[in-house]
Amino acid sequence: MSKNLYEHVHPDEREFVDRASEWLEGAARYHEMKLTDFLDPRQLQILSMLAGSERDVVMRLDGGSPHAERKRALIAPDYRELDDEDMKMVVLSITPADSKFTEIGHGDYMGSVLGLGIKRSKIGDIHPREDGCHIVAAAEIADFLNLELRQVHRVNVFTELLPIASLLASESELAEMELTVASPRLDGIASDVYRMSRAKILPPIKAGRCRVNWKVEEDPSKTLREGDTVSLQGFGRFRVLEVGDLTKKGRYRVRIGKFV
Repeated sequence: MSKNLYEHVHPDEREFVDRASEWLEGAARYHEMKLTDFLDPRQLQILSMLAGSERDVVMRLDGGSPHAERKRALIAPDYRELDDEDMKMVVLSITPADSKFTEIGHGDYMGSVLGLGIKRSKIGDIHPREDGCHIVAAAEIADFLNLELRQVHRVNVFTELLPIASLLASESELAEMELTVASPRLDGIASDVYRMSRAKILPPIKAGRCRVNWKVEEDPSKTLREGDTVSLQGFGRFRVLEVGDLTKKGRYRVRIGKFV
């Protein structure tokens, strides 16, 4: 199955296909149980495709909340009951020392955590709130974070570890914008959203720094559709909320939600 899947994944994803295949084989043939790091939606999609053809394996996915984007996977032989297994996730609760300062966003929290040398795969979803933030973290690095994280975006913070059941999940905020574009191509819409010229948006797309629905997309002419989520490394991400009617000048009305 993994070799067949090679045809449907980007070359950069083949290493993950191999690792996921090993996890499944370990459970099916050697009765091993594997708890993965946090996987992004594309990795979860690949793992689920591979698991679908493996009858002797069961799998549990959990990111701490019903709509979690990043999740840990627990893979085991099919005779294991996984509902009560510990997924080894905790909540890092962060509170700014100055309650008047609220201009701290998702990227600020993530940047501060990664700045401590923590791998992204050890962190689940980040849930900013008006009074601070809840970060889902792998239990194995939680004590380190609780000890070392003292500033976010030059703001002093207090931290506390909570059980995963105490997670206060927040919905991602979208700043809506309306555009008129010549066509709903990736490069055309992305250049307007990120306020870059078409000439400047092409190199990062062709270099593999763009993802559409978490899958690497190197074709600037790809047509975007309603519901597509686009991210460009270093520039954030957006979702296509609506592709509307043509204007009198033959341009498409597009409504975008930019993650903030």
